[in-house]
Amino acid sequence: MAKPVLIGQYVETHSIVHRLDPRTKLISLLLLMLSFVWLHTGISYLLASVLVIIIVGITRIPVVIFGRGLIPLLLILGFTFVYNVLFTEGTVIGSWGWIQITIEGLENGIRFVWRIILLVILAAILTLTTKPLTLAYGLEKLMSPLRKLNMPIEQFSLMIVIAIRFIPTILEELERILLAQKARGYDITTLRLPQRVLAYIPILVPLLFTIVQRAEHLSDAIDARAYGNGKGRTSYRQLQWQAIDYIVISISIICALGLLLLNIMNI
Repeated sequence: MAKPVLIGQYVETHSIVHRLDPRTKLISLLLLMLSFVWLHTGISYLLASVLVIIIVGITRIPVVIFGRGLIPLLLILGFTFVYNVLFTEGTVIGSWGWIQITIEGLENGIRFVWRIILLVILAAILTLTTKPLTLAYGLEKLMSPLRKLNMPIEQFSLMIVIAIRFIPTILEELERILLAQKARGYDITTLRLPQRVLAYIPILVPLLFTIVQRAEHLSDAIDARAYGNGKGRTSYRQLQWQAIDYIVISISIICALGLLLLNIMNI
């Protein structure tokens, strides 16, 4: 069963999205995410949501994985919503002392939370449908023109992929530490929210120690395989653009421009 984390895990469903060139997915999702940043009108939000739902359906990844993966973000989403509700000036619809709730605050809170969910799901689609090494190779190929500026493209792409891959690893270590404490009779989940937040502070020490250990082991494994700086290394699988890749990129450009046009025209 997939773990409750969206970014960093890979789920194989043999969909057409999984078979796309990683460069196609990187370019397409980047275009869509940039257009989502400028979402403003209700129609644009609705169309963007329909587009994301269609993409999720094409990936054939169970919706429950996306739902469970959003659970860790509830605190951030809640804080974003409350912050916009309380600190946005406008037409007051309710007040309790210094606390004032405005229509504009509610609208901004809903828009920001909605936008974050759409962006997170898009980013998750990339990692859920692309293997880490394939993603690193795709990043390396896309950034290959930067070699002329003597930039360490190979190291940079590998660093990004390792950072993404470490997200579920960190959560696994955190869960292991919590289970160890629970076995010793100390269950954080039974504490009240303020006490629970403070109880996580002592956990940071063993968690950081374990992460550093894993990073050192990974570094040793890379050195043992003589990876070096990665320059001049070849790949067994060579990336080649297919007709479907051009079609997907064209559709992404059209969708991104359409969303931007809707927001510019305030429709």
